[in-house]
Amino acid sequence: MNAAAAPDRDASALKGALEALETVVLGKPRQVRLCLACLLARGHLLIEDVPGVGKTTLAHALAQVLGLAWQRVQFTSDLLPADILGVSVFDRASQQFNFRQGPVFTQLLLADEVNRASPRTQSALLEAMEERQVSVDGTSHRLPEPFFVVATQNPHEQLGTFPLPESQLDRFLMRVTLGYPDAVHERELLRNGDRRDLIARISPVLDTAAVIRAQHMVRATHVAEPLLDYAQTLVARTRDRADLRLGLSPRAGQGLIRGAQAWARLAGRSKVLPEDVQAVLPAVIAHRLERREGIEGASRDSSGAAAGLDVAQELIRTVPVPV
Repeated sequence: MNAAAAPDRDASALKGALEALETVVLGKPRQVRLCLACLLARGHLLIEDVPGVGKTTLAHALAQVLGLAWQRVQFTSDLLPADILGVSVFDRASQQFNFRQGPVFTQLLLADEVNRASPRTQSALLEAMEERQVSVDGTSHRLPEPFFVVATQNPHEQLGTFPLPESQLDRFLMRVTLGYPDAVHERELLRNGDRRDLIARISPVLDTAAVIRAQHMVRATHVAEPLLDYAQTLVARTRDRADLRLGLSPRAGQGLIRGAQAWARLAGRSKVLPEDVQAVLPAVIAHRLERREGIEGASRDSSGAAAGLDVAQELIRTVPVPV
């Protein structure tokens, strides 16, 4: 196949990936599209909701459809950083320490129930998520490309959970919540049984080379100057609000643009429109915002995380859209 046909082939593969994911996670097309957009934008994904609504199933489906090497780590209170990163083991024959890689050395890391681990263990992912490398005993080890962290998280009010600090939340490009299924799709779940059986029968739609090409395609998506002005204004408005503890960081602004580029590509477009920015805005910024204590209306969403969805919707309503 010639080079001119490659973009069409990759666009078709992305469409096939969305369709495959939607056969596993029923009735959640927007959340599925956000998850794929997050990964194509070279971000990390936080899936947050009550147990039993399909968080881990969605993460497994992503790994299967993308055709990447993946590892799953069940985060518990006794998990140690070395259990994730790896450890140096002394070899008597060579009289040297040899580094044995941990499960983080994979293309897609599923960190299941990440907030059940202690803050010390949670922080072991910070360097990997930001720098895509791991430093052990003074030596840095590069992680494979592409590298994604897909973490699931239970509501904070549940027993045995440790809230993620702001520094770690800021490293997740997007946070999505699934919510309960509607009556029609829940009946299908009851009728057909465990969706994990279906995942095993799904063939990978993409592979490593296709994912990397799609990431390059996303980065090449055109963003006009008025769209940059729009995104910059959205970010700046959060810094002027007295009801928020902190405004959005420049990293959040960059993530907003990358997420909008990926959303546009999944829609089959080579340039970003204002509706692309609006579509990803709640998933990109809600987990980064927290109201000050004592502020009226400082409600919490259904997953127990800091309420930022109402702020995102207010920004969409009040910030003028560029023509």
